[in-house]
Amino acid sequence: MDKKIVFFDIDGTLLDHDKKLPESTKQAVNQLKEKGYEVAIATGRAPFMFKELRDELGIDTYISFNGQYIVLNGEVLYQNPLDVQELQALTAFAAQKNHPVVYLDHDDMRSNIEFHEHIEASISTLKLGITHPIHDPLYYENREIYQALLFCTDGEEKPYEEKFKKFDYIRWHEFSTDVLPAGGSKAKGIEVMINKLGYKKENVYAFGDGLNDIEMLSYVGNGVAMGNAHDEVKEVANYITKDVADNGIAHGLQLVGLLS
Repeated sequence: MDKKIVFFDIDGTLLDHDKKLPESTKQAVNQLKEKGYEVAIATGRAPFMFKELRDELGIDTYISFNGQYIVLNGEVLYQNPLDVQELQALTAFAAQKNHPVVYLDHDDMRSNIEFHEHIEASISTLKLGITHPIHDPLYYENREIYQALLFCTDGEEKPYEEKFKKFDYIRWHEFSTDVLPAGGSKAKGIEVMINKLGYKKENVYAFGDGLNDIEMLSYVGNGVAMGNAHDEVKEVANYITKDVADNGIAHGLQLVGLLS
């Protein structure tokens, strides 16, 4: 039997709408592992944001920051940080527009201003136990920053897209957009990992629901969109499963033939 690997997004995929892990999902992931399949996480989150989930599911292989920081069996495999000079310039430009910025590395995150309601509104939805990062405007100095969060409303990122070409921008909240190295994606991260491990693309599966999952589901041999996924995500998927809260993961794994 050809070896197979399954990648799972977190928010809206492994975790339900209340950021809880459904019992059926936990059981399904454990069954995959028992059958000898490789199980990995592919998320836009930073590693420190999903350590408890990794521990609960016994997963130590993951793609984080939408492909910029990859860990294989607990060891760092790949790193792709943001360009520091470009990030400094973006921060200065954002200050003129009163748009806050949060910097993230693999260990933590810091804000360039003391408080902003848009930061609190969006960060609180992640249910990390914190609602606003600590103020440290120079956090990006002497550190590798893999992702920044730019706090602006829909459409306000357009000037940044035109001015700072070394970055890509993916909206994840009405008040916040991810800032990533240009060309970086979960798909690129998966490509790095499967090339290292020797998997054929037809034996690679991925589950997702968000706009940052489009490249991933398009790239793998078997892309599965959650029932709660954006329409654009469903359009590129090979399969559409049920809502995350309706045993979506377990159903999807049966749909693709990995579980009976």
